[in-house]
Amino acid sequence: MTTALHVPHTGHTHEHGSGCGHVAVPHADHVDYAHDGHLHRVHEGHADECEPAGHTVHQGHDHQHRAGCGHVAVPHGEHVDYIHDGHRHASHEDHWDDH
Repeated sequence: MTTALHVPHTGHTHEHGSGCGHVAVPHADHVDYAHDGHLHRVHEGHADECEPAGHTVHQGHDHQHRAGCGHVAVPHGEHVDYIHDGHRHASHEDHWDDH
């Protein structure tokens, strides 16, 4: 798993938390919130864009994520990530990446 970059989401007045209305996504030692096509992480009184700092292939992942596959779909930029085993999977070329 890669470490997320620290990229503050400036001008973000919404306070994410339990019951805030956004999909909560468990991610390593914190929770991200799906918001406007990207993921926010609450960090030291502000929201960061929670993006991986690298490319991590999920080895041996035979399941093909898609609408109705049974995993939570999270719109993210121009694609959809899927929550699986406590992390996000993103389709990349001919494999799935861990986010």
